[in-house]
Amino acid sequence: MNDTLRGVVVPLVYLLSAALFIFGLKRMSRVRTARSGNAVASLAMLLAVVGTLVELGHIDYRWILAGLAVGSAIGAVVAARVPMTSMPELVALLNGFGGAASTLVALSVYWVDVVEPGRVGTAASVMGGAGAATAVLSVLIGTVTFSGSLVAFGKLKGTLSGNPVLLPGRHVLNVLLLLGTLGAGTWFGFYAAEPSTGVALVLAMTGVALVLGVLLVLPIGGADMPVVVSLLNSYSGVAASATGFVIGNNLLIISGAMVGAAGLILTRIMCVAMNRSLVSVVMGGFGGEEAAAAGGKEEYTNVRSAGAEEAAMVLEAASSVVVVPGYGLAVAQAQHAVRELADLLQKRGARISYAIHPVAGRMPGHMNVLLAEADVPYEQLVEMEQINPEFHNTDVVLVLGANDVVNPAAETKTDSPIYGMPILEVHHAKTVFVVKRSLGSGYAGVKNELFEYPNTMMIFGDAKKVLQDLVSELKHL
Repeated sequence: MNDTLRGVVVPLVYLLSAALFIFGLKRMSRVRTARSGNAVASLAMLLAVVGTLVELGHIDYRWILAGLAVGSAIGAVVAARVPMTSMPELVALLNGFGGAASTLVALSVYWVDVVEPGRVGTAASVMGGAGAATAVLSVLIGTVTFSGSLVAFGKLKGTLSGNPVLLPGRHVLNVLLLLGTLGAGTWFGFYAAEPSTGVALVLAMTGVALVLGVLLVLPIGGADMPVVVSLLNSYSGVAASATGFVIGNNLLIISGAMVGAAGLILTRIMCVAMNRSLVSVVMGGFGGEEAAAAGGKEEYTNVRSAGAEEAAMVLEAASSVVVVPGYGLAVAQAQHAVRELADLLQKRGARISYAIHPVAGRMPGHMNVLLAEADVPYEQLVEMEQINPEFHNTDVVLVLGANDVVNPAAETKTDSPIYGMPILEVHHAKTVFVVKRSLGSGYAGVKNELFEYPNTMMIFGDAKKVLQDLVSELKHL
């Protein structure tokens, strides 16, 4: 393709790709259209890759094809083998890979343009002031995203403790590390004339940024992991946008900015849903030992339990049933069992709804994805704001593995760490069945007052086994 034709085709492909990214993102904002939105966004990414390859012109396609083959194979295996319970960890890991990619691209541009030719001069003199500044930002943000995502992955996976690790003087240390990376980056970009000095500085900056990413996420407890995942997603988008300035790719700037903005908006939504400020999340400390000390070890004195037979009799007579899915449902992989129970109740005339809390599970939208896997009708998924007024008229609420998001202490106990957090007000229903393995606390580490409410009965056991028992009992009624 000649340069004239390339100059016409590439901008058009980029424009179409950007439009499809926006359209796909819009469709992904609703459960009903999320799948098609994901397909549209995937097409936009394919066009972006093709447009970039055409713009580059003379490249060795053997490397491109090899990368596509290896990456596609890894992606196919991961998509087929990773269970739904591990999806939050996978998302955290993918965020980290996005940050690492931005860092590697920025470093490679510096190597190809400055180091390999042996040019004497600062990065700014060769790459331009904007190119040098955005290269520093790309390396800093991308590296922090990578190492921070690895820590988030470890906390979600259980390899690392979900409790916050509160190092003494951590805030001062983080500020010093940030200033150190910015200082090294400024020296690298605008004052280091020798390539060897520039390489040493950029490697030092990368190493310090790796440590900074770890120290930023370690103090954050498990209860804040949904917020951390969305925040790291935003970081990866900002890093990608900065890399777009480094390589002069407008589409990367646009798509990275969209990811950054969408991640930040989602982070804000998560913070509002938990009654937390973004600053308090980044500072860390919630969701572990400190919260546990505030009430997680209190004893329960008035808990009633029920068996599958008793619960089935109550469900059989109910005209309205609301299911509250939580992480315990995901752990038990019981999404198909709950769908079977819901279908059985619906045939008996019950109205079925699923109450979705914004931070139920380990990542934003976790419960939506989980239930979609079992083909739960979209119209039965109801957000917190819409379902809360309905609980007063609900016969039975079935809580499956959720804890903090249904704890009335958020409304009644001013000294509770979760006080003020919007919850699903299931305690207003006529009867509440809570399916859990034990009376253990949730991520916030606090006692759940719902367990002692007079209209609440516990059903102890694995969520999938309990649901299967309920189905069996209902079939015999």
